[in-house]
Amino acid sequence: MPPVNFADKPIVWILGGPGSGKGTQCEKIIAKYGFTHLSTGDLLRAEVKSGSDRAKNLTTIMEQGQLVPNNVVLDLLKEAIEARAAGANGFLIDGYPREKSQGIEFEKAISPVTVIIYFEASSETLTQRLLGRALSSGRADDNEATIKLRLKTFLDNNQQVLDQYPDKLCRINAEQSVDAIFSEVEKILDPITTSAAAVAAN
Repeated sequence: MPPVNFADKPIVWILGGPGSGKGTQCEKIIAKYGFTHLSTGDLLRAEVKSGSDRAKNLTTIMEQGQLVPNNVVLDLLKEAIEARAAGANGFLIDGYPREKSQGIEFEKAISPVTVIIYFEASSETLTQRLLGRALSSGRADDNEATIKLRLKTFLDNNQQVLDQYPDKLCRINAEQSVDAIFSEVEKILDPITTSAAAVAAN
């Protein structure tokens, strides 16, 4: 497969703690900009359901609330991006990188990131949102002990990721309304998509 040309396909990393509302904002971004959404959580859950050898190891790791090894996540992302590149306007990478080394490896293996959008909310807000979601969804990884583990793991690693990319990082207060948050997202993505469209036209 030939290498993907990302000049007219922006790569946007969407970061935020579990429960920060990333998924809702990704839906709105897809609706407006037609980006291809790749959630590492969705890719991992799909792989687990596949029953492959890779899946058996993943199940144990995820049940313990630990981070999945980067080479596995990166392989899944690379496979997904290459499979969808032909028709993509851009890529939303949701929930990745979770640690500094992942960001460095992503840029080496795939492409430099265009912009990073970080949805910022307090630990208290995230915990309450996740507990509410656990009650309504029955997701196995949303009990209180696992939630606290996930938040601690996220916060311990996330600051190093943010520190690595001061020039590409855009922070958004995720405690606002959905529409107020998306208004800030548009201010970030409108100029990027305009620029990418100009490249595609040439």
